[in-house]
Amino acid sequence: MLPVVALVGRPNVGKSTLFNRLTRTRDALVADFPGLTRDRKYGQANYDGYQFIVVDTGGIHGDEEGIDEVMAKQSLQAIEEADVVLFLVDARDGVTVGDQAIATHLRKQKKKVYLVANKIDGIDADSAMADFYSLALGNLYGIAAAHGRGVEHLLDSCFKPLADDYPDVIVPDEPDSEDLEHDEIDYDALPLKLAIVGRPNVG
Repeated sequence: MLPVVALVGRPNVGKSTLFNRLTRTRDALVADFPGLTRDRKYGQANYDGYQFIVVDTGGIHGDEEGIDEVMAKQSLQAIEEADVVLFLVDARDGVTVGDQAIATHLRKQKKKVYLVANKIDGIDADSAMADFYSLALGNLYGIAAAHGRGVEHLLDSCFKPLADDYPDVIVPDEPDSEDLEHDEIDYDALPLKLAIVGRPNVG
């Protein structure tokens, strides 16, 4: 049995970008606007011989209704299923009400939670990340998921402690993790994926 790692956070904080990097796929849709991911998406990942299941989720605002409420429930279900939760926040935005609501929920769960400040590239990361310690979730990890910066350090912290609890987590003779740090995803080269949604009978 492999451990399950859930990526949770507000919309547009980089969960799908990190999912694509961890799974070495482009399965999760990525764009620079919130709410693109609606349902949970599962993928298998391997880091330095550590094998695990990663779950991409839609964003949680903290005050959802309608389809956003359904999306939030999907995210909460992913937390329930997970052995490890990576709680992503946007380092450029600072702490938001949505971040606080998610942190409050996570502090009540008996889960291993890692607070991850994404989008630290091109900014004073230490200064930008300082406010997130107020969420009281322990250690804080800074990454730039689009470029792979900080991802290896995060995964080292997450998965090496899991080795004793999950003996099947180690898979020998797998490719190394170099591309997690150095391969930048070229989103301009991705094919267009278009979804048409709406109420019944609107054409």
